[in-house]
Amino acid sequence: MVDLKEKIGKLCPSATFEEGEVLRVCIDAKDWRALAEQLKNDAELNFDYLVAVIGCDWKETLGCVYEFTSTATRAMLEVKVTTADRENPMLHSVSDLWKVALLQEREVFDFYGIKFIGHPDMRRLFLRNDWVGYPLRKDYDANPDINPIRLNLEENEDDSVTYVEENGKVVEKKYKLFDPEDYVVNFGPQHPSTHGVMRLRTLIDGETVSRVVPVPGYIHRGIEKLCESHSYPQTLMYTDRLDYMSAHQNRHCLCLCIEKALGVEVPRRVQIIRVMMDELMRLSSHLLSYGCMTMAMGATTAFFYGFREREQILDIFDKTCGARMSLHYNVIGGVVADVHPDFIKDVRALCAIMPSRLKEYHKLFTGNVIAQNRTKGVGVITKEEAINYGITGPSARATGYSCDVRKHAPYAIYNELKFDEVLETAGDSFARYMVRMREIEQCVSLLEQLCDLLEKEEGNEICAKVPKLIKLPVGHWFQQVEASRGAFGVYIESDGGKNPYRMHFNSPCLNLIGVVDLSCSNYKIADLITITASLDYVIPDIDR
Repeated sequence: MVDLKEKIGKLCPSATFEEGEVLRVCIDAKDWRALAEQLKNDAELNFDYLVAVIGCDWKETLGCVYEFTSTATRAMLEVKVTTADRENPMLHSVSDLWKVALLQEREVFDFYGIKFIGHPDMRRLFLRNDWVGYPLRKDYDANPDINPIRLNLEENEDDSVTYVEENGKVVEKKYKLFDPEDYVVNFGPQHPSTHGVMRLRTLIDGETVSRVVPVPGYIHRGIEKLCESHSYPQTLMYTDRLDYMSAHQNRHCLCLCIEKALGVEVPRRVQIIRVMMDELMRLSSHLLSYGCMTMAMGATTAFFYGFREREQILDIFDKTCGARMSLHYNVIGGVVADVHPDFIKDVRALCAIMPSRLKEYHKLFTGNVIAQNRTKGVGVITKEEAINYGITGPSARATGYSCDVRKHAPYAIYNELKFDEVLETAGDSFARYMVRMREIEQCVSLLEQLCDLLEKEEGNEICAKVPKLIKLPVGHWFQQVEASRGAFGVYIESDGGKNPYRMHFNSPCLNLIGVVDLSCSNYKIADLITITASLDYVIPDIDR
């Protein structure tokens, strides 16, 4: 494997390096574009997957932290790009190199005011266009009089802007998203198949979709800003309110990130319980996905069948966690309480019935000729496109892209468990559906193994010793887990205080809406509902 420090040092002599879990490269904004092209195109580096674009304000400078992975070597790299210009901060866009940056750079602009040179659509992503200021900057004025609560409807924003370099100067160019004669239909924000409150501005030609422009932000809650004024234990409550069908996995990820920073070793019993809860949550999520996708296509009966088993899982959660949805079970160092005395019995009972229930699901929907005609060959995404747009989870594995975090970067006790990474190759709506159905089988197998491990576990400790007042050392950490819809990541930067200096939740669902236009264009308007249902994004995970 290439020596990254040596290689990048030759490519960018002005770069400095910070050693850590992952090598961090620190460069000035002027050097960024040239290095980015090398990271993507150099055969030895081949960082073809951009995991996250994380905006940051270091007071003296503004900039971004870029998390990279090579799908070929699984090598990881972090690049910190800074600019001292706080009045008119600019960085070169990399959205032409990694399409995942199309939405993530807009998120950074929305919250930090950093303009990306060469980005084709430099509009705000979540906040209203009349919002004053950039909320995640340290000098942001939070006076409510500056941004009062507005009850008026915001006008459709058809004007966009791009910044391009001409004759050594950056020039602003305005343009229209749609032409006056375009026929644009609003799909949402209130619609049963939007999986939450989001609007898809859909350009149609007859019944054929020509273009889809997602408009998120209707339930944006400013969670990352709120985390900056909370202690680390207090930030845990927000994870259950992101993707509510990945509540356990999201909270597990944040706990892992904090525990890694503290150097806390979690008891083995806790690791087993956490993974069991993760897999129960994954099973619950896939059953919900089955129900919602079938209902979106008119198969109401199948919807109720999927919810039948999901109710059993929620009952298991309720017994141990005291809640069915917002569970708040993981804590830093362990779990709130040991599992209910009936926990193993209930999980085994669930596992026992799932094979026969899966047969029913397949009989009701999978083998139905109408379902197959509406999903096979519809909404195709290739493996290369999945990597380029940062898609993970079942939607990526449906293209043949092996990306399961549990396999490639195992955490907790996943390296002790036997399970298959489910892959399909067609990349269409049916393939995405089948990956989830086959993953249900793997969830059942994992839960049976975990029941055996928990029964044999002699230790009864449910939480490691952690300081009463948790302060992370000065530094930065990034952690990923395999959530129900893909790789969920947490980035923490600490200045040594009791509150995080910067906390970022890397959402798999934000990347999923980035491929809505790609996957829906040139298909019928009725197919849009099927395709978006098969992508299975959850809006609160986007509107963080």
